Parts: sequence; structure tokens; C-alpha cells
Amino acid sequence: MAGSVEAVADAMNKLELPEVKIRIIHKAVGAVTQYDVNLAETSDAIIIAFNVRPEANARQAIDESGVDLRQYSIIYKATEDIENAVRGMLAPEFREVVTGRATVREVFRVPRAGFVFGCYVTDGELRRNAKVRVIRDGVVTAEDTISSLRRFKEDVTEVATGFECGVGLDKFADIKEGDEFEVYEEREVART
Repeated sequence: MAGSVEAVADAMNKLELPEVKIRIIHKAVGAVTQYDVNLAETSDAIIIAFNVRPEANARQAIDESGVDLRQYSIIYKATEDIENAVRGMLAPEFREVVTGRATVREVFRVPRAGFVFGCYVTDGELRRNAKVRVIRDGVVTAEDTISSLRRFKEDVTEVATGFECGVGLDKFADIKEGDEFEVYEEREVART
């Protein structure tokens, strides 16, 4: 039994990452006791029990206090569960993905609506409410959001490659013919 306690503790120490600190507060051989429950409750810890069960008074204290007790009989299940818990504590990473590009062919001033930019979608697709970068001569001029998207007189939610459309932006209006719209989104990437 003592070797199993050491194996779980060693596995936990190997999982430590800069963003997540794992501290082993107490390790022992034998049933989960009232002392273990009190210690876990005051230190906001979980109890990992390998091939043991809580004593009767410890079981009652766990029910009353809400301490997290995890019981295992297979060592790799214990280490796997701890690994998943540590990964779950990591802040998510986001990766930017370009979903479409369009070239501005004409600028229209529409009464009561502001500016609408006549575009040709050269790659991917444009979506309403998507984030967009305005690129002029290879330099990012502004970042904004697509507020309106139209094909002919119809409001649409997306326009695919090879089609023309009218694009309205939330804030930025200093657009010139030949500017490029680069539409992107941030996608969450699982941390390992």
C-alpha cells in the first residue's frame, strides 16, 4: 500500500506546470480518517484514496463538509484523473484563424446608414459580426467588426468566395478602393 501512495504522489509531482501548482498536504497509509477530512476542508484540498475507504465518522464528515473524495483501485486511473484536472485548471489558449479575404472595389455613401463598401470575396467567406482587419498596402490600418452584409438588396449572414457583396463596418469608415478586408476568428485550442 505504501508503494501505491508514493506512486500517486510521484505522478502528481511530475504534472506540475508553471501555471498550476500541486501541493501534497498529507500522505498516509490506511483508511481515510476524520483528520484527513478536516485537513482537506481547511486547506480546500481533495482527498485521493487508493484502494481504501473512509472510516464511518470520516464518511459522515465528508457528507457534511462537501470535501471532494476521489477513490481509485487502479493506479493509472488515479494519475489520469489528476492529469485531466490539472489540464482543466490551465487557462485556455486561443489561436487566430483567417476565415476570409475580400477586396474593396467601390465605396458608397448611403444616407442615414453611413458608408457601405462594395467588395469581392477573394478567399474563404465573409460573415456578419465577424472580426475584420482593414489592410492597405500590406499594413493593417484598422480592426473592426462587420456590422452589415448584403448581396444585392438582401441581408445575408455570409458571402462565399467569388461573390460580390456590400459590407458595413461598426466604426471605421476611412476605406479606399483597393483596401483588403481580412476576416478572422479566435478559436480555443486545448492545452496539453
